[in-house]
Formats: sequence, C-alpha cells, structure tokens
Amino acid sequence: MRCLALAEELAARGSTVRFVADLTGLPFAARRLAAAGFCWVPPGPDPVTAVLGAGAPDAVVLDSYLLPPSVGARLHAAGVPVLALVDGDSPVQPADLYLDQNLGAERDPGPAPRLAGLRYALQRAEIRAHRPARPPVARAGRCGVLAFFGGTDPYGAAPVLAAALAATGVPCDATVVAATPQLAAAVRAVPVPAGQRRRVIGPTDELARLVTEADLVVAAAGTSAWELACLGAAAALVCVVDNQRAGYRRAVGTGAVAGLGELAALRADPAPATTALRWLLSDRAERTRLHATAWHLVDGHGTGRVADALAALPYADQGLSIEGTGRARRAPTDRLP
Repeated sequence: MRCLALAEELAARGSTVRFVADLTGLPFAARRLAAAGFCWVPPGPDPVTAVLGAGAPDAVVLDSYLLPPSVGARLHAAGVPVLALVDGDSPVQPADLYLDQNLGAERDPGPAPRLAGLRYALQRAEIRAHRPARPPVARAGRCGVLAFFGGTDPYGAAPVLAAALAATGVPCDATVVAATPQLAAAVRAVPVPAGQRRRVIGPTDELARLVTEADLVVAAAGTSAWELACLGAAAALVCVVDNQRAGYRRAVGTGAVAGLGELAALRADPAPATTALRWLLSDRAERTRLHATAWHLVDGHGTGRVADALAALPYADQGLSIEGTGRARRAPTDRLP
C-alpha cells in the first residue's frame, strides 16, 4: 500500500508506473492496483529480468524483505537508480537512496543517503483527500468503533479484539473488517453483549471514510498507524508481530495513540485490552486529545517529498517501475561504490 501511495504521486506528475509484485493470495491488492489504473506483472524466477524486461526503467523502487541483495546490485550495474524502502533495522538492498518512513527513524543509525522519519510517511491519495482541515473533536454520545488489521490480517487479530471490545460492556456500534471468510465467521461467533451492535465487513476501498466517521479505531501497529495519524483518528493499537514491537512502543510513547498490548499476550489474557478500550469508549476528553495529537504527527505531504527526492536521483526521469515482492536479506554493504 505504501508503494501504491508513491505510485499515485508519480503518476500524477506524468510518470509511467509499473508494478512487479508477487500478489499470490492477495486478490485485494490486485484489485487495488487495477482500480488505480496500474499494471502489474509477477516477478517470475528472476525479478530483475521482470523489471528490465520491458526496457530499462528510469528508476526502480524496491520494497522487499525477501529479495537477495543481488537484485539491487544488478539493477545498479545496469545503470538504474534505486530507491530502497527499509524499516528500522530490517535488511537493506544496495541502493542510491533509502527511505525509512517510521517514527523516530531520523534519530536512528541507518544506510545513507536516507530519507527518514514521519516527514516522509507515504500517504495514499485517498488518505490525503480525507484528512480533516483541523484536528477532530470527539463527538458526544454513543461511540462508533472501527476495527481493522490490514488487508490480510495474517495473525488473526480481528476475533481477539472483537472479544475484548465485547467484554467492555460499553454500548457502542462496532464495524469489524474481516480479511477472510474464516475470520469473518470467527468474529461473528463472538457473543455481542446487550447494548452493543456489531457489523462485519470484508476488505474495503472505503477505509479512509470509515476511519473519519469512527469515534475510535482499533488497528495493528503497522504502517497503517501513520495513515490513522494523518486522518486524525483516535486510535488504539495492538502489536500483532515481533517486528512491530519497536514501532508500537514509539507510537504509544508519543501519546498520539493508545496501546492495547501484544496480540500473543492478549490471546491468553484480553483483560488489559478490555480495560483500555472501556476507558477510551467512556472518556470523550481522552479521545479528543488523541485526535489532536495524532493529527499533528503526520502532515500528509511525505509522498510528495519522496517523489521529489526520487526525481533528483541521477538519470531518474519518467517511467518508473515499483518492485514489491517481499523482504530482502541484508546486503553486505549499505551502498555499492
């Protein structure tokens, strides 16, 4: 989704954008690319051949934790400028420029040259279009809650958090996004207490609108946290996997989001999340504070700043390929000579 955000900006500036991506088992992602008007091809056995097959692009964006460093090295050898996305201490590709869009990244060591921190957070056009002109103020009365955990929710967070929300006993209207039919069934199996209502929906293109309409958003502590901040959401985050732990702690530490804990622990004991959710549903002043703090954290202009930096790379012009095939292993050097 962050590559889609950058692609939208580049296309708006007149660039031709092509995705090389393994979308096996991700029909939602394929539909999003098609709806945005971007073509994509599978990487095949050799991603570099797939990238260069239609002629050398003017630049390549690599967003992967699985690709070997030889991919960046071969593209560099072919004279193609490379921008590589990294997340904290994640493995890096040989590249001409790096992007770590995570909170506090500007204070961390990392490969150079680098764009770092929330100033460069990649926001899709849909998010920017729904960003309120000023920080929202929490509404009085019955709360509307939106819960979502990414396009695939691979760790099955939705049923766990639906149960925690139900256990609060606080009257509210909850919309839970279930990534698969199996997760939808598991959410529906959670008893709904008196005074609460629950709606279960599948992956949706209307997520930004649903966020701005919700009084409280419950989500995973991934890159979607920066979208929630841009929208000024009053959000409660759960750390669903180990590599989110550092970002989760930093986000909660800003005071811009509430923390619900780690998913593995909540499966065994959902009481901490239930307590936090009960407080947030009942405390309008706290939700107003969260709205304002989050809104000021991400200004929504990061995508343009990254596009400017990409255009400034030597030989980068128009016609860009965006590569997204998984995660790369660590390269032996931060940059090629």
